[in-house]
Amino acid sequence: MKLLICAATIIDSTSPFHQQQADVFIDNGYIVKIGSNLQPPDDAIQIKLDNLHLSLGWFDSSVSFGEPGFEERETLENGLRTAAKSGFTRILLNSNTQPIPNQASAIQYPITTTANNLVDIHPLGALTMDAKGEALAELYDMQQAGAVAFYDYQHGLENANLLKIALQYAQGFDGLICAFPLQPSLAHKGVANEELVATQLGLKGIPSLAESIQIQRDLSLLEYTGGKLHIPTISTKESVTLIAEAKQKQLDVSCSVALSNLWFTDTALEKFDTNFKVLPPLRTERDRKALIEGVKNGTIDFVCSDHRPLDIEDKKMEFDLAAFGTTALQSMFGILTQVFDLETTIDILTRNTERFGLAKPKIEIGQAANLSLFNPNEETVLTADQLLASSKNSAFVGQNLKGKVYGVIHNKQYILNQ
Repeated sequence: MKLLICAATIIDSTSPFHQQQADVFIDNGYIVKIGSNLQPPDDAIQIKLDNLHLSLGWFDSSVSFGEPGFEERETLENGLRTAAKSGFTRILLNSNTQPIPNQASAIQYPITTTANNLVDIHPLGALTMDAKGEALAELYDMQQAGAVAFYDYQHGLENANLLKIALQYAQGFDGLICAFPLQPSLAHKGVANEELVATQLGLKGIPSLAESIQIQRDLSLLEYTGGKLHIPTISTKESVTLIAEAKQKQLDVSCSVALSNLWFTDTALEKFDTNFKVLPPLRTERDRKALIEGVKNGTIDFVCSDHRPLDIEDKKMEFDLAAFGTTALQSMFGILTQVFDLETTIDILTRNTERFGLAKPKIEIGQAANLSLFNPNEETVLTADQLLASSKNSAFVGQNLKGKVYGVIHNKQYILNQ
């Protein structure tokens, strides 16, 4: 495969070509030339697009599909196609399948099933057996099979001693432990942020205290044991403060925030639209602003889509009974560009992959092409018929998106949106 990307503005703060317009010639998956007015071979495919920009391939640290077990929600094949058309070349796959990945064979399944795909899939193994919080899963064996970290998706771990043992045990093989920031007994049966909006709507509340107390406990355990801890999808101002203080103490901790918590507040629930029922719940404007600032100053390491396809039976019901989750892969770029400037947006989409043991690619001659292509200025409104995921539970339908994803080049393949 020979590709010539024509007159693309390169956005990569680590590259000498940053903010420069150049042609990029790719042969057999590798960057061969970067320069102006390159003359490609006759058999090269030329990519010429309006206001074309390119960056390193984008990375998402929290993605759920359905396969195996919930193929009606999303298959691996269509899920990765959605990721590619949304600009992503690498994703972390959450552990909320059926069966839950407790052992090496379950980790190998998505890797072997999607081998040679345009998008790399990096599975997360369960932290505890069947995510029940009672006994550790087979962490070492799963890491040897390809698991990049260990996480009971959206399950707060009640047993503090079990987390202590996990942090101690994982140090023997440099494993990364993920701990969802929710104290289960405080959250109880809550479905929305415990504030004025939930009270007015008569919805059971999840207090911000349920998050901050769990984070305080988990950080104290990390300080005691050592090891590496990742806290997925924080949602409150207090959480940002706690993690900033832990980093000042040189604790080995990282965290993420979901796109929905950066964009929406709990006022979005006023129409009882279950697509806005997410976990952690949408919080207040005060929290949203603190999260944005946390991303800007580096306290928050990742912004993730927390993409979770759910079929109509999970969502079209009473708010209290509906499942938590929204699809968001397709909305990531167009929302982030409205919250942050372009350079910050691209940094967010490409940074800190080393945290999960993934090497950061480079836009250099001789390097494998791992690129995302986009137009940062085109504006659209997301409609339901544009959704690429099999399940259509998107909170972002009707939202203005700034920027268009053209496609990706990775693993000696490419895809372009028509």
